[in-house]
Amino acid sequence: MKIFLLFITLFFSLTLCAQDANVLIKQAEQFEASMNDEQAIVKYKEALKLQPGNLYIVCKCSELCSRIGGRFKTDKMKMTDYYTAAKVYADRAIMLDPKSSEANFVMAMVIGRTAMQKAGKEKLNSVRDIKKYAELAIRYDPNNFKAWHILGKWFYEISILNFFERATAQILYGTLPKASINDAISAFEKSKELNPAMLLNYLELAKAYKKNSEDSKAELLLKAMLRLPLKNEDDPRIIAEGTALLKKWN
Repeated sequence: MKIFLLFITLFFSLTLCAQDANVLIKQAEQFEASMNDEQAIVKYKEALKLQPGNLYIVCKCSELCSRIGGRFKTDKMKMTDYYTAAKVYADRAIMLDPKSSEANFVMAMVIGRTAMQKAGKEKLNSVRDIKKYAELAIRYDPNNFKAWHILGKWFYEISILNFFERATAQILYGTLPKASINDAISAFEKSKELNPAMLLNYLELAKAYKKNSEDSKAELLLKAMLRLPLKNEDDPRIIAEGTALLKKWN
């Protein structure tokens, strides 16, 4: 009888815990939708205390830390703190499920965000890891539009290295992986096909078309982007950059 009562108590405790975590997740998602990432991550962290093995929450914590960290351009200490937390969460996500598309995406994301703070061989290794994790995310879920966007960004950044940068990297660290502007356009277009509402992808795809001397496509993309609704806290900045580029290109 005592064992039965203990089982019932444990069952209801776990049920209440799950319910509380679900409430916190919903609150976090509402804050995120209202473009308040810092309040959103507070709620996700509270939910994570109740469900430390919840992969969705861990991935959201990593993604938001990466996004928030990128906004502290003039405060390197805060930026580093957020990126460090994002990497911890990403490591935890991979440990929970190495075949999770979202876990591999957040790992690619944080490595990409921190790569520019590194130098030398460490930076080159980061470049290789970004592609590795983005491709794994796509392998485990071909419809992961965020992973396709990161892969497009990777192709773009590698393809625009100048001769001196590429030659120096090859001499010091070995051959860089192959990448072309057309590879970048293809990946960005795939991301756009999967999610036509991601403003950042329109911006980066427009830059890629401009680099490829397809000016009309680039301008049409920016104009289309300006008509899209704002979805996250970075979107106002993206709109401002897109507006400035249109003025510059015309």
